[in-house]
Amino acid sequence: MPNANLLSAYHPSPNTWDEMLADEVIREHYQIFLDSLKKSSITDLARKDELARKLFMSQGITFTVYSDGEGIEKIFPFDIIPRIITASEWAHIEVGIKQRLKALNLFLKDVYHEQAILKDGIIPTELIHNCPNFLKEMVNVNVPYDIYTHISGIDLIRDSNGSFYVLEDNLRTPSGVSYMLENRSMTYRVFPGLLPQNNVRSVKDYPDLLLKNLISLSDRQTSNPTVVLLTPGIYNSAYFEHTTLARLMGVELVEGRDLVVDDAKVYMKTTSGLKQVDVIYRRVDDEFLDPLVFNPTSMLGVSGLYYAYCKGNVAIINAPGNGVADDKAVYTFVPQMIKYYLNEEPILKTVPTYYMENPDHFNLVFGDVRKMVIKKTNGSGGYGMLMGHSASDQEIAEYKLEVEKNPRNFIAQPMIQLSSVPCFINNQIQPRHVDLRPFALYGPAGIEIVPGGLTRVALRQGSLVVNSSQGGGSKDTWVLGS
Repeated sequence: MPNANLLSAYHPSPNTWDEMLADEVIREHYQIFLDSLKKSSITDLARKDELARKLFMSQGITFTVYSDGEGIEKIFPFDIIPRIITASEWAHIEVGIKQRLKALNLFLKDVYHEQAILKDGIIPTELIHNCPNFLKEMVNVNVPYDIYTHISGIDLIRDSNGSFYVLEDNLRTPSGVSYMLENRSMTYRVFPGLLPQNNVRSVKDYPDLLLKNLISLSDRQTSNPTVVLLTPGIYNSAYFEHTTLARLMGVELVEGRDLVVDDAKVYMKTTSGLKQVDVIYRRVDDEFLDPLVFNPTSMLGVSGLYYAYCKGNVAIINAPGNGVADDKAVYTFVPQMIKYYLNEEPILKTVPTYYMENPDHFNLVFGDVRKMVIKKTNGSGGYGMLMGHSASDQEIAEYKLEVEKNPRNFIAQPMIQLSSVPCFINNQIQPRHVDLRPFALYGPAGIEIVPGGLTRVALRQGSLVVNSSQGGGSKDTWVLGS
């Protein structure tokens, strides 16, 4: 029977922007979906939830958690209730991300060539030169079309007023787009007919757009350039994503041992002999790309690959050295980059950030640590963070000692109450906190962003940590047409 009390357990936290409710009134863009949902019983929803869980398991939609030095493969938790974004909200996000990526890309070209932004004192020189991800081997190396940030994942959050903030720029090998695609497929299975009824924009073109951009970066005069996806292998946390993207694009999934360099050209080993490779979408970190230039113990890369790249005989996506631009300490200067390179005001806000190597910032942060989140400048996946509001006194004392040992490796930001969305948990619809990672593709024709992204959910009540490695899940992201 239809469920009239569907939202009886839905009580957003005070001072939280809820994506569905405003002063206990349903927001207009959730109304059509919610009306459809009310025609279902709790039993129906529980059946859909169980169907989704079984399908994710049978399809092996997984990620790997690194714990105690061991990789544990887990099914990625999926919540069946979509997050809905209006056309005007998305237009704001889209133009803001494009502006930001243009500036970050100009910064990367500048910092690896003239370094004008450092000479003009906009960014401290030592901040860049002390950055462990500033790749000196990339200095004065020209990249095709001056594009470094071919594939980006920009993490967004909303504060208690509903304003969007950029939390992180992921410009190296951002993960999650395969889950965006799988989540949409799952929604078609559990809520057939609701996507067109709600005028939801499609995300299915992402693999085609990605392949188009990769092909466009081939320098060889051939009508059918060879593109491969280079993976570290089955033990990597994002291996499911690597296999999915290679399959959807119809390109070979290779490991370093499948490639060889000869005469500054890269070849793939095939059963019919060597085949020249034109473009490599690499999911291997910089330091493991080429043991002759970077980490000599690397078993993941290809000897001679960097030389072939510098000669222009193969394109590597994303460009090596991007880590200097998504270092969390450099993040603070993105608004200045936008003004410096584009002469524009930033469209998306940046979270106030404190450097722990600045004594004033250090004292300020630890003087009010319960309101702070402290992170490693090159950490990811939610590992190594201190959430001040939930840490014990001993954990804070121990963390403080770690920061004092190497303050350059840490930044702090004030805790922001993430927005909440409806989730189906324990046979009830309950609010949970979320972030959003849209994916942008930067090619010779410009920047394209598929309308959607990966919405990550903190499945534990009250938690603000959305990372899958820390117990988070995900849900489909609906961007409505205008």
